[in-house]
Amino acid sequence: MGGTLNIGLVGCGFMGRAHSNAFLQAPRFFPAGRVPVLRAVCARNRASAEAFAATWGYESVETDWRALVARPDIDLIDIASPNDTHAEIAIAAAAAGKMVACEKPLGRNAAEAAGMAEAVARAGVANMVWYNYRRVPAVSLARRIIEEGRLGQIFHYRAKFLQDWTISRDLPQGGAGLWRLDEAVAGSGVTGDLLAHCIDTALWLNGPIAEVSAMSETFIRERTHTLTGATAPVTIDDASAFLARFANGSLATFEATRYARGHKALYTLEINGEHGSIAWDLHDLHRLQFFDHRDEGALRGWRSIHVTDGDHPYMDRWWVPGLQIGYEHSFVHQVADFLRGLDEGRALVPDFRDGLATDLVTDAVLASARERRWVTVTA
Repeated sequence: MGGTLNIGLVGCGFMGRAHSNAFLQAPRFFPAGRVPVLRAVCARNRASAEAFAATWGYESVETDWRALVARPDIDLIDIASPNDTHAEIAIAAAAAGKMVACEKPLGRNAAEAAGMAEAVARAGVANMVWYNYRRVPAVSLARRIIEEGRLGQIFHYRAKFLQDWTISRDLPQGGAGLWRLDEAVAGSGVTGDLLAHCIDTALWLNGPIAEVSAMSETFIRERTHTLTGATAPVTIDDASAFLARFANGSLATFEATRYARGHKALYTLEINGEHGSIAWDLHDLHRLQFFDHRDEGALRGWRSIHVTDGDHPYMDRWWVPGLQIGYEHSFVHQVADFLRGLDEGRALVPDFRDGLATDLVTDAVLASARERRWVTVTA
């Protein structure tokens, strides 16, 4: 199927830039039947939207997302705005027959996510959630290794995502850039922000999570609210950790915090199986560590796979072997896969059902931390 895919973007912050770059680059490196066209960007501040449009090449600007959804020249609504806007925009876009892409987490909670998943299913529109770490080539290679049975039975999964940007007591909450500290907007703290990435990757690599036992902490309990100037309680989680059992019987540990001094975005995962193990580190995202116990004993050990060769996922479309790509390319890969899915008439994963699956786990984690007990993850 040829032609164009007319994009209407909601939000012009960090994620808006990542998405816009991906829409522009995907057809240049991964030619598909449809070519994304940046038709309109929407933000409440017109000056900000106009500056963003000029930088990225959007043809027009809106300040009301409802007007964007109503436009007949828009095929896909891409939601890159704060979490409290996701459900209303997505449901309206689906009802208008638009394809929908949405930043993570899908909803502020599983109930919102369920409504969104139901809306796109009812409308029969293509949809996706921007869990981009699945499309880091090294992580995609890890999935291939697992699917080929090279690890055998999985025993352990462990993941952590560490940051340090909220340690200062002088940091306010709310408003542009700091809405992640406001529960009414974000839904939760690091559980829905950072652990959601870890959980989505884990579900993709290792299957459903059956039950969790969690703890969380808010280290600074009051902050000035940017929008009111008043001191207000902080009710999001600054740190969250949980134990988990997967449906396949493997055990897991997950940890996320914004209070790990010295770490800006340390996301790591390791999987231990019957025959081998794999490990990955976002700070060295082009490498996958792999151990195979079936290697000859004298030569057995961890090997570092430099994921840049033409037979590695996605890498045949980039540079010559040995030259690396980065964070932004994971978004390019997601757009490329979405476009190819439209051509071939198949759904892209993660879709809204996958986003809901992650939100069901995060809800269970928050409930477990609050109630101090093991919680079963509902299907």
